[in-house]
This record gives sequence, structure tokens and C-alpha cells, in this order.
Amino acid sequence: MIKAPVVRLKKREAPAAAMGTWHEQRLRVRYEETDTMGVVYYSKFFVWMEVGRVGLLRDIGFGYSEWVKHEIQFPVVQAHADYRASARFDDEILVKTKIVSIGNKSIRFENEIYKEPEVKLLATGHTVHALMNKRGTTIPFSQELKAKLISS
Repeated sequence: MIKAPVVRLKKREAPAAAMGTWHEQRLRVRYEETDTMGVVYYSKFFVWMEVGRVGLLRDIGFGYSEWVKHEIQFPVVQAHADYRASARFDDEILVKTKIVSIGNKSIRFENEIYKEPEVKLLATGHTVHALMNKRGTTIPFSQELKAKLISS
């Protein structure tokens, strides 16, 4: 008789009450982001989530130069998107991003992507990132960094 392995799930982090302010980033669909049917290729929505995430971090004073200075990295460990509608070349896009939870060694960003000016929801999604040092080892958030992120 073969026994199934036991899988233990981690307790999900509850969103912090102080978090939840949407950061907004606007962009236009570039031709290279479309496929042969003239529709934005699905993976480009993850690129737009990155644009929103990096913009949010920059705006709270924790841009890339700060990551380098503190010798930390934020690799994606989970990514998810739900697609609702298509976008096409030269459409105006609004990417909304917010931090919804911060664990001991991970952070979760939520995204909503809209077509402007009609504010049509194109996609929702999230990414989860581990906090790592430059050697690739996960590390806990410092209290200072956690406070800065929570205040976003």
C-alpha cells in the first residue's frame, strides 16, 4: 500500500489594515506587445504588473537603487492573472497596484488593469515575492522596511 505524502499548507496572511492604497501607473500598449491578431499577448499583463509594482516601490522611496544598497532581491514565487477583456495597440492602460499582505519573508501585490478612458476592467491578478539576499537565501523583512511597505 502506497501512502500519499502529507502536505502542510502555510497559514495565509491577513491583509494589514494600514495597507491597501492603490498606486496608479498609466501606459500605452506598444505594437510589440500585440500578437498576430492585434491583441495584447497574455504574458504582457505580467509585465504591466511589474511596471505597477516597481512604480509603487519607487514612489514610497524604495526604488531599485535602495534594493541594491541593502543587497536584497524580490523574486516572483507566484503569479496569477484572470483575464476579462482584450487590449490592442495604442490603447491607454491604467495599472493599479497595492500591497495586500506582508509575511515574515514574503510580500503579496494585487493588481487591476483597466482600459482607459472607459475604465473597462481587462484583468486582475497578483504576484507573491520572497525577500532574498544576493546569495539567494530568504531573509526576514527588517522592521524599518516592513513599516515603509505597510505605510504604502
